[in-house]
Amino acid sequence: MTTFEPLVFSGIQPTGNLHLGNYLGALARFVPLQDAFNCVYCVVDLHAITVAQDPVELTGAIREVTAAYLAAGIDPRAHIVFNQSQVHAHAEMGWLLNCVARMGWLNRMTQFKEKAGKDKENASVGLFTYPTLMAADILVYRATHVPVGEDQKQHLELTRDIAAKFNNDYAARIDGLGFGTEYLPQPEPLIQGPATRIMSLRDGSKKMSKSDPSDYSRINLIDDADTIALKIRKAKTDPEGLPGELKGLEGRPEADNLVGIYAALADRTKQSVLDEFGGQQFSAFKPALADLAVEKLAPIAGEMRRLKADPGYIDAVLADGAGRAAAIADPVVATMKEILGLLSTRR
Repeated sequence: MTTFEPLVFSGIQPTGNLHLGNYLGALARFVPLQDAFNCVYCVVDLHAITVAQDPVELTGAIREVTAAYLAAGIDPRAHIVFNQSQVHAHAEMGWLLNCVARMGWLNRMTQFKEKAGKDKENASVGLFTYPTLMAADILVYRATHVPVGEDQKQHLELTRDIAAKFNNDYAARIDGLGFGTEYLPQPEPLIQGPATRIMSLRDGSKKMSKSDPSDYSRINLIDDADTIALKIRKAKTDPEGLPGELKGLEGRPEADNLVGIYAALADRTKQSVLDEFGGQQFSAFKPALADLAVEKLAPIAGEMRRLKADPGYIDAVLADGAGRAAAIADPVVATMKEILGLLSTRR
């Protein structure tokens, strides 16, 4: 069996209004991985254009996601931070994997059905093949680990299926070229923490989203301390106090969400939070949660605002990262072509 060098890949779409869910579900988990892995973190702007975007707003959103990476604590010198569209290998690898993936696999992707809605005939082809481009993003670096939320697990499973099919279909060729039994890894998901899915502050049954018409449904990463505290004070709850056991959160989505947010921000378990606050009313718990959220998020918001005021620096970080990313990805695409029998010089 082929041994692959451990490497983490993940990305965030530049769709504007990054919020607490993006931080706890992604950024906060990306940072500690730097201590154990070589990491490649991408602003996946090609994915963003699978739906209509305002070009000026998209440019700003690319820089905002980059600012969030840096403000959260990702080191662009030790690791790689770049935007997807600057590395041509992503699109090329996407096409190669489109020719490996099966229509039936893509038809089973639930996220396309959710995003396309009832008018799927009017959805872009890019939205339908989004999962194969995501697979390309990962496999073009031969990444072994991917931090993902629950909503992306299905796409990572597809990535593993594509890698397995490619390795199986071209096993003899891969071995003949000296790569052993496999050329593409089957990456493992990294899902951790007590709150990998953050829900709306106004409706605990809905995921926190930038598209929610109410700004009070989410905590934006650029919110200042006063706004963060206000939104938590106004967060929807129920009349009951906090339970002492996890079972007491069942059927109480808003209570469960707030306890999960506290646990994730404090890097604790939900049960440890209930051990401290069980039996208390939300009038006592919310101020404690607000103080914790301000402590954790306000410095990130301030640093994001500082970085966004210097777009030249952000662009330089992205350009440097793109060059280093291409140095890894381009040879992989060249080898993929050679395995497939396309005329190409392996780099």
